[in-house]
Amino acid sequence: MKIGVISLGCAKNQVDTQTMLGYLKSAGYTFTPEPEEADILIVNTCGFITSAKEESIEAIFEMAQYKETGNCKLLVVTGCLSERYRKELPPEMPEVDIFLGVREYEKLPRLIAEKLNLPCSPVIQPERLLVTPPYRAYLRIGDGCNNHCAYCAIPIIRGNLVSTPIEQLIDEAKALADLGVTELSVIAQDTSGYGKDLYGEPRLIPLLKELDRIDGLKWVRLLYTYPDTVTPALLDTLAEGEKLVPYLDMPLQHCNDDILRRMHRRGTKAHIESVLDHIRKHYPDFTLRTTMMVGFPGETDAQFEELMQFLRDYPFDRVGAFAFSPEEGTQAETMPDQIADEVKEARLVALMEQQQSISEERNKRWIGRELTMLVEETGMDGTYGRTVREAPDADGMVCVAPSFRHEPGQYLPIRLTGGDAYDMIGECL
Repeated sequence: MKIGVISLGCAKNQVDTQTMLGYLKSAGYTFTPEPEEADILIVNTCGFITSAKEESIEAIFEMAQYKETGNCKLLVVTGCLSERYRKELPPEMPEVDIFLGVREYEKLPRLIAEKLNLPCSPVIQPERLLVTPPYRAYLRIGDGCNNHCAYCAIPIIRGNLVSTPIEQLIDEAKALADLGVTELSVIAQDTSGYGKDLYGEPRLIPLLKELDRIDGLKWVRLLYTYPDTVTPALLDTLAEGEKLVPYLDMPLQHCNDDILRRMHRRGTKAHIESVLDHIRKHYPDFTLRTTMMVGFPGETDAQFEELMQFLRDYPFDRVGAFAFSPEEGTQAETMPDQIADEVKEARLVALMEQQQSISEERNKRWIGRELTMLVEETGMDGTYGRTVREAPDADGMVCVAPSFRHEPGQYLPIRLTGGDAYDMIGECL
């Protein structure tokens, strides 16, 4: 029987989808990208913020239509939304045949077989079935989070941090390299806190050093670090590694100490500035990415301007920003001094307009420099790819003159010749 899957949300959810597909493949199912052809449709949902929940619900109802217009005999909903609303969703969505939460994917072949009266052989732990291009993959080093930020529903959905043992991660990374993966992105809800639950202290640095030794890998990229566990030693490790790329993704959310305290964020503005000063002094070519939140309850005009000034004083190459959303069950949902939606939206627009100029200026510093580009796609209008400065699924692209001699997964020497706030232009050397 054919299965069609829609995977929503972050890269960490994408890894869940790949794990789920591995179980289903080992049980004998095949897959189709066309929902109208699928006998079984699966929506792996996100439940992080309101807009993500709305997108998930819309996708569920869209897939439900194929019970009438396609071959669909069974509709399955998995992931964060299903985990968070286990009791509420079934009576509201009778179209759905199976609801499954996170960390339960090994049950899926058995549940499908029971619903459709099919035989089901025992399923052993399979390899992930990659849905990313074959030359790149995500390595999820832990699940859940111990930080319990006041605005965040992740601990409600996924619980506290559960790190994967180093030995298991190295085996997984080697297996991915053997499959042809050359770019590995290290992810978790809090990567720099990796290992605290297993080893009593963070063990990210030893893990990165082991990954740096794996044959076949060319780039190892670190994402989702937490500011108070980003240390000079971690930065030095990234800078000195042969395959570790000089790219730091450090979501800050804000810089004002009072807001950080009310967000329940560990660390201070002074620590954040010390990390950025260390990078500025020792590693000025690091690519810096962060995420900022505007309109947290009680944020004053002066505190927002402090954030704007901070981004001018400490310019980041990439900034993702979003307006605070009062998520059900979080502490921030019922905090006093909620900010009006129109104020939040105006602050978000102002921040992103400012950041557009900063990002363009940061990109233009690289014009004339030679880098290596990983080819992602080739078309009549150009060959597109990424350098170490662009993370997959998050940042912009680099375009060079079209050439059908270049295949996705190739690494090309290029020189950057132009660019804007998001994308760059180059030429092959």
